[in-house]
Amino acid sequence: KGALLEAAKQKMNEAISAKLSLELISGRFSVADFGCASGPNTFVAVQNIIDAVEDKNCKETGQNPAMNIEFQALPPGRRYYSAGVPGSFFGRVLPKHSFHIGVISYAFHFTSKTPEGITDRDYRDMHCTGFNEAVKKAYLDQYSADIKNLLDARAEELVPGPRGLMLIFGSGLRDGVKMSETAKGIVIDFNGASLDDLARQGVIYQDKVDSFSTPLYVAEESELRKIIKENVKFTIEAFEDINHPNGEFPLDPKILAVSFRACCGALLSAHFGVDTVRKPLNSSRSRQVKSFLASRMPNQECSTSSCFAR
Repeated sequence: KGALLEAAKQKMNEAISAKLSLELISGRFSVADFGCASGPNTFVAVQNIIDAVEDKNCKETGQNPAMNIEFQALPPGRRYYSAGVPGSFFGRVLPKHSFHIGVISYAFHFTSKTPEGITDRDYRDMHCTGFNEAVKKAYLDQYSADIKNLLDARAEELVPGPRGLMLIFGSGLRDGVKMSETAKGIVIDFNGASLDDLARQGVIYQDKVDSFSTPLYVAEESELRKIIKENVKFTIEAFEDINHPNGEFPLDPKILAVSFRACCGALLSAHFGVDTVRKPLNSSRSRQVKSFLASRMPNQECSTSSCFAR
């Protein structure tokens, strides 16, 4: 994720340079990060935004904003306090008109819950990867409702004016491409196969596997554009692909298991127990899972950089 944030930095700089109004920087200037990073990645996106705002201000006014002057004497290794706001970003979490730029990094694919009615386990799929059209529709309906609520909340929290920005970095699908045909979809399906393998071995119960699903939906570009257009609170100023600097995602069993654990480890722990989170790594060497990976080749997928303006 850190590499993807760095890859998105140029797109973000271009959006801020072209779309941000310096009139907003005349007084207090606030940046809000709505997730979903942890560790050092938490600060990368916001720091990149601050750097881009300072650069724009310096180029257009010939001076750095006061925030740089006030803090430049502090030691680079300083210790500092941070605060988190409790609550779901699908609703209001900040005061009205409290931030100028908001950023959501690889969290735009989450839904507030697994869609109701997802009870047909015949498709042997723990997530909406595109095999079942009825399941896809249920997830899309839930996703559309959630993103509407998210955008409505951000519209209230963003400062009034023509150039408040929301920067979105996340996973997306090109139109017509199923999630199951992408590397990320293969990660999910691979771990579903690993969990089935553990159930066959008697390590976990099959009914626990059958009842497990992930609350996320990776939208196609046309789907996301439609949701934004119908919301009317924001306009799309930019919508571009981001290429991962490390190239294609390797279909290595251990890497796939670790990647899924990084993304959905908390969900696995809550549903199966903490010990189970580590077990798909051991199961990944099984003949069944290796055969599963041998039959999969990733199709088109993309990470996207989006800039929404009021």
